[in-house]
Amino acid sequence: MAKGRPTIIDVARQAGVSKSTVSLVLQNSPTVRDETRKQVRVAMADLGYVYNRSAANMRKSNAGLIGLVINDLRNPFFTEFATSLQMALSARGYAAVVANTDESPELQDQVVNSMIEHGVSALILCPAYGETRATFDAIARAGIPAMQMLRRVDDRLDLFPFTAPDYVAGTRAATQHLIDQGARRIAFVGGLEGRAVTEERMLGYRQVLAENGLDPLVFTGQATRQFGRKTAQDLAPEIDAALCFNDLVALGMVSGFRETRHDPGETVPRIVGFDDIEDAAQTYPALSSVHCDIAGIGQQAAQTVLAWVEEGQAPAPETRTPVHLEVRASSA
Repeated sequence: MAKGRPTIIDVARQAGVSKSTVSLVLQNSPTVRDETRKQVRVAMADLGYVYNRSAANMRKSNAGLIGLVINDLRNPFFTEFATSLQMALSARGYAAVVANTDESPELQDQVVNSMIEHGVSALILCPAYGETRATFDAIARAGIPAMQMLRRVDDRLDLFPFTAPDYVAGTRAATQHLIDQGARRIAFVGGLEGRAVTEERMLGYRQVLAENGLDPLVFTGQATRQFGRKTAQDLAPEIDAALCFNDLVALGMVSGFRETRHDPGETVPRIVGFDDIEDAAQTYPALSSVHCDIAGIGQQAAQTVLAWVEEGQAPAPETRTPVHLEVRASSA
């Protein structure tokens, strides 16, 4: 059987760059380095690729779009991340197409395929958990640069690089801080059992407890204020500190402990959150939290994906960004 005409994806594979980089070369974009441009032209000649300019003109109105797929925009952490990323893209002349999947892998598959059909230049996903293989297979077939942010659901990191804060370092610092404050019955609260991000955040906590001869007290569940509040009401007499999966759980625990006449940071228990959303410093008492530099992560993601789109510079398979503990009244 005769092989069909070479496509832009074939050229991208031959040149070792992204599909979007080939498109920029075909459009004579000044953002592409001369070396990369030559590399793409050589691949086109070797494959006998012919540019269909009339078809490209029909798609041109969609150029410069970056798809941003978020698992839960109700969570202030992801809202702050998406806002920072969108502003950074706008500063470079790109527009973000934002979709909230509400933790649904089915909805995620729908919006990703729609974005591919509408010709986005790249995808940045804070992915939902579940059956996601078909979604990422579709991205791979399209040859679109795609990054996994904050959560990793697909292990093909050569195709879908992963960036997240150093979760283990964060929970290690928080747990050691609580021990240094005199806590000995330290609970880990929130995060759904079995999910990679929960296990990773819990790992630093378990490591430090083991190093200090203490036993873990784990209470997994939805990463929400409601779960934190209910857990605090149930646990108040049993623990002297809590390290929470995220700030929403921690803020819920602050509320729950105050209802049970415990004042975090002044009596017991002491509470530390994770993410350091804007509300953490503004609540009463101010919430100690592992600071992840949400705005910085968004800006870095924009720079990374645009270097991939414009210059063919694929990021490292895995990147961990630094964290530090912000100590405030809830644990001090």
